[in-house]
Amino acid sequence: MTVTESSTINIQPVAGSLGAVVSGVRLEPDLPEDVVARIRAAVLEHKVIYLRGQDHLDDDAQAVFARRLGDLTTAHPTVSGVQDQASVLPIDAERGRANSWHTDVTFVDRPPSFSLLRAVVLPPYGGDTVWANTVAAYQKLPHQLRELAEGLWARHTNDYDYAASHGSAPETEAAVEHRKAFTSTVYQTEHPVVRVHPETGERALLLGHFAQSFTGLPKSDFGALFALLQSYVTELENTVRWQWAPGDLAIWDNRSTQHYAVSDYAQDVPRRLHRVTVAGEIPVGVNGQHSVAKRGDAAAYSSPAAS
Repeated sequence: MTVTESSTINIQPVAGSLGAVVSGVRLEPDLPEDVVARIRAAVLEHKVIYLRGQDHLDDDAQAVFARRLGDLTTAHPTVSGVQDQASVLPIDAERGRANSWHTDVTFVDRPPSFSLLRAVVLPPYGGDTVWANTVAAYQKLPHQLRELAEGLWARHTNDYDYAASHGSAPETEAAVEHRKAFTSTVYQTEHPVVRVHPETGERALLLGHFAQSFTGLPKSDFGALFALLQSYVTELENTVRWQWAPGDLAIWDNRSTQHYAVSDYAQDVPRRLHRVTVAGEIPVGVNGQHSVAKRGDAAAYSSPAAS
């Protein structure tokens, strides 16, 4: 029986824009509701939190705790999870490296609300993950750019030029097979470039590498405008970089962040983390319009019944 109480939890910010270390808590199935509520509030406030020393967690325990935050998605709309745990997705360097700025699974109409990532196998050096605050990025936009962004819609898809987006070394055979699975079903969704957070009311930029065009604008105009808006997301003052250690668990609000896995370790060095995601809502723009799925039915991925 856990004895953790909300009063024993310490929350220490680690960067100016986002990120905090939460200590004084051991994640267990019977955590009191007030402790879970405080963890959730910390994620909403700091966008991403880190819990050290959670070595006792396995896939089942990670998923059990994640369910305290909401219904789970399946591991991924197209890629299978680990054996016997349909909600856990291995993030394995052997199958490809997520070294490009993105928000998880924005190519479906209901991207996850929260993501929980647990260190399983780490390289001896390197392999950090960087997060960016998309709420702060929106707030830093000049007035004219903010108005422009609020009227834009972007089409997100899982079928895109991976090499151009990531700029990485040639893919391994395992990575090529993973890419085939990743695009085995093609999804396309139109999202507002500025979404309103359903819990905090904050406005955030909804972009990342799955965004491939702006609705109603020529494809030739996309690159420069996308790069301009993304530059507000990824400026260094708007980021936090986390150096993983065994037993670490990161929890982030997928609705107000982007992240990037730094590929600065050797190609033959293993890096494996396990991710569980909590089902999210259909994003809503500042004008009250909801995102629209244009291709692919992701209901099985984000349905509560899937958890």
